[in-house]
Amino acid sequence: MADATLKSSLQACPLPRLEAAMLWQHVLGVPRSWLLAHDTDPLPAVRHAAFDALAARRLQGEPMAYILGAREFMGHRFTVTPDVLIPRPETELLVEQAIAALAGLDAPRVLDLGTGSGVVAICIALARPDAQVAATDDSEAALAVAAGNAAALGARVQFACGNWYDTRLGRCKYDLVVSNPPYIHAQDAHLGQGDLRFEPSGALTDHADGLSALRLIVEGARHCLTGPLAALYVEHGWDQVEAVRVMLQHNDFEGIASFRDLANIERVTSGYLQFSNFPVSRTP
Repeated sequence: MADATLKSSLQACPLPRLEAAMLWQHVLGVPRSWLLAHDTDPLPAVRHAAFDALAARRLQGEPMAYILGAREFMGHRFTVTPDVLIPRPETELLVEQAIAALAGLDAPRVLDLGTGSGVVAICIALARPDAQVAATDDSEAALAVAAGNAAALGARVQFACGNWYDTRLGRCKYDLVVSNPPYIHAQDAHLGQGDLRFEPSGALTDHADGLSALRLIVEGARHCLTGPLAALYVEHGWDQVEAVRVMLQHNDFEGIASFRDLANIERVTSGYLQFSNFPVSRTP
């Protein structure tokens, strides 16, 4: 095997060629262009052994993000581990809408509930360096990943461990609260399929109807929102938009709006609270 080449390895590997190439990039620490230019070079047996070990994990269904230890999100490379949810493209919509909501607001205060790997809080902090961004999660392991990502990317984010608002940071006042909470129904068959089998269940499902975390977030928002913005933006499931809109209405939110992701699914919903000392009308 000592004289085996990249080309022969890629041809023999049962994985899709792109995934196999990504694993080789990881093993060798090289860009894709290097693979193309050196596909006939012989490689040491130890490198092939390392590749085979990773390929075996992938063939068992383990997500590529966990095998590689990273995933790109909004143009930034984030470390991910089995302690956190794998960042998904649809969550970029939540970040984009949150950043848009902050336009024109100086030094905004932002709270991200259930931050996981920190992608939402960190991307907001990077887009708005003047913002005071805080993030909470009930998993110390997840917060360690998030803090590492913030440090690596140079984002200023404060972190605290606790359940939703029940932390020292969750009891402060903010202009904007954002969250991508666990919203998959406990009986959803997808939880036993694909990448979801390997992700932390507490980041995927509330172990109930998929709406309990969203209810807590919506109901608790009034206690920490303030200022002329006082906005809440949440990500939710493809079939939950009406339920979330009703929650917001029942908790006195105004200007309720929903936003569609690239699959044309209403994935993010927002609302605003009106305070008498901040009589500002808004349009979402």
